[in-house]
Amino acid sequence: MTDKTLYQIALTCIQGVGVVHARNLMRAVGDEKAIFSEKTGSLEKLPGLSRRLIHEIRNPEVLRKAEKELAFVEKNNIQTLFYTQHHYPSRLTNCVDAPVLLYAKGNTGFNAPKVVSIIGTRNATRYGLEFCQKFVRELSGLFPDILVVSGLAYGIDICAHRASLQNNVSTVAVLAHGLDRVYPSVHRKTAIEMLERGAWITEFPSGTEPDRFNFVKRNRIVAGMADAVVVVESGDRGGSLITADIANSYYREVFAIPGRITDARSSGCNNLIASNKAVLMQNTVAFIEQMGWDTAEKPEQPVQKELFPDLNEVEEKVFRALNGVESMHVNKLGIELNLPVSELFFTLLELEMKNVVKALPGGMYKLV
Repeated sequence: MTDKTLYQIALTCIQGVGVVHARNLMRAVGDEKAIFSEKTGSLEKLPGLSRRLIHEIRNPEVLRKAEKELAFVEKNNIQTLFYTQHHYPSRLTNCVDAPVLLYAKGNTGFNAPKVVSIIGTRNATRYGLEFCQKFVRELSGLFPDILVVSGLAYGIDICAHRASLQNNVSTVAVLAHGLDRVYPSVHRKTAIEMLERGAWITEFPSGTEPDRFNFVKRNRIVAGMADAVVVVESGDRGGSLITADIANSYYREVFAIPGRITDARSSGCNNLIASNKAVLMQNTVAFIEQMGWDTAEKPEQPVQKELFPDLNEVEEKVFRALNGVESMHVNKLGIELNLPVSELFFTLLELEMKNVVKALPGGMYKLV
């Protein structure tokens, strides 16, 4: 907790200010506290800031709400994660609609070397549950520091969390409500167990009900926090397909477990694969190879920069980031260089054409 926490919370309490507008305010003013202490005349000079919005910023109810939430946070040992802080989930920082503030409770970090989100239908079959259990077990044996993310829902979600606990790997539940409750309540025992080696995380303040629309908002965090999203089972409609679409928009790898064409609970996964929105998930080994996580090979010797005198400034930054490492995911590269992934892809393409970098499966890149 910092002396700015009150104002970070208050920024999310301003009526009419969403995550994009909040970031714009931070860029224009430069400080959370200053947003609420700046003179009205100074705020009026900022582009895009209407009188109505200035009135909402000045509304004393904003700080009153923030003070109430801060008291709840402090009383319940909850951690706040502001988007400019190092402990904020770094993979989310490249997502334009990521929350500016998250609330977390538990005993784990959110920036593990490898993070996978496992999602699926609430009405899971034995086939889906057994695959989920086996996948987590095999991943945990190879990567004990992996972080498994899901949504604490019935079916595949709770199976992923429980399998993680059974195999002693960290697991995070992304919630669609405040941290003053657990939904569904039947999963409370598992949720409490997760706090020892995992966490709950949400963008919603205390008192927020698990309304339907909140689950849609929650899904973007499930997608953005991970390196890969694995859809185990899904019908033709549902939150898992929404999460898969969001993950694709974030340039995350999406995998789907194929099923029988007559099985309604596999139709969504089969459609994702057929429409090239997801990689067909065969087994854990194939997943690791696709993600470029197999570290059995020895790192190649880094290329000497002198061989490439014609690199521009951005290309040199990419070169320096990749120099000395075996490989790096495009999302992590974007975070390190503070570049949008959509722009970074053009630079990487240029470097491929110059035979400086090589694209690997799973969105990984390395020097030639």
